[in-house]
Amino acid sequence: MDRLLPLIQNETLKIWKKKRFYVVILVLLVLIPIFTYAQMKISENNAKNFKDWRNQLVQQINDMQNALSSDRIPEEWKRFRRIAVQQLQYYLDQNVNPNSPDGVTFTRSFMASSVTLFYPLLVLAIASDLVSGERSTGTIKMLLTRPVRRWKILFSKLVALTLYVSLIVLTSGILCYLISGALFGYGGWNMPIFTGFVINGATVDNTYVHAVPQWLYMLMQSGLIWFSSMTVAILALMVSVLVRSTAASIVTMMAAVIAGTILSSMSSSWESAKYVFAVNLQLTDYLRGSPPPIEGMTLTFSLLTLAVWAIGALIVSFRVFTKQDILN
Repeated sequence: MDRLLPLIQNETLKIWKKKRFYVVILVLLVLIPIFTYAQMKISENNAKNFKDWRNQLVQQINDMQNALSSDRIPEEWKRFRRIAVQQLQYYLDQNVNPNSPDGVTFTRSFMASSVTLFYPLLVLAIASDLVSGERSTGTIKMLLTRPVRRWKILFSKLVALTLYVSLIVLTSGILCYLISGALFGYGGWNMPIFTGFVINGATVDNTYVHAVPQWLYMLMQSGLIWFSSMTVAILALMVSVLVRSTAASIVTMMAAVIAGTILSSMSSSWESAKYVFAVNLQLTDYLRGSPPPIEGMTLTFSLLTLAVWAIGALIVSFRVFTKQDILN
């Protein structure tokens, strides 16, 4: 333990000195104001066209129902619309605005929409070259010649990576809330959010639906986003161990994440795709009651699938790093 703590501190400082985390913050500072401004324009347009949020919601439901009669819309899309209509109607019946214009609601929506692609790409900025980067620069030789067990070196990198993944999720939420709150206000923490929708085909079972305050919902959502992001980070660590080139490591993981995102929107007829890690990244959909990419998938299934991928990646990473001759 005495030797492990300095290793963790050293790995944390090395990631910090690469200034990748600064790049992540810069990306957030550029994109969040853009999305906030776009949402402000949408809110202003809705305020002009509708007296209140109830009229807007009724119009949204009517538009979806009218679209269901079109023959040009695929049946799978109609299924999603039927489910959305039932959930919006539930909010309407309970007299709760699901799109309340405040900083907390915007932050919740932004984070939920970013879990599949945006957060993984931010994580890859940190994780993709933890080992391959040191091979490229030659510092791995100096590190492995020290009288320290190899597994401790890789474990210290894993702990540092976990710290930065946690910081990415936390920082994104804080920045989003501070920036969007400047336009929409900083309220909304205690607004009720309904969770517990059960999807049965194209129908929604409201038996287990219950309201939770938005602060608690965001806490649960952030935990799911963290779990999803950590899975991507651990897989990126494995690729970094297996691939010698930093560029190849980054491109491999980016291709896997992007391809998985595309696959998740096309996988409804390919049942075996539910075992692909990228198809299971959208954990927040289960929380808000959106239908899964493949019928029959559940939150427990996706959590277990991601856990298996992460554990498998850790086993491969530690085995290769401790046994393989990576000095040459």
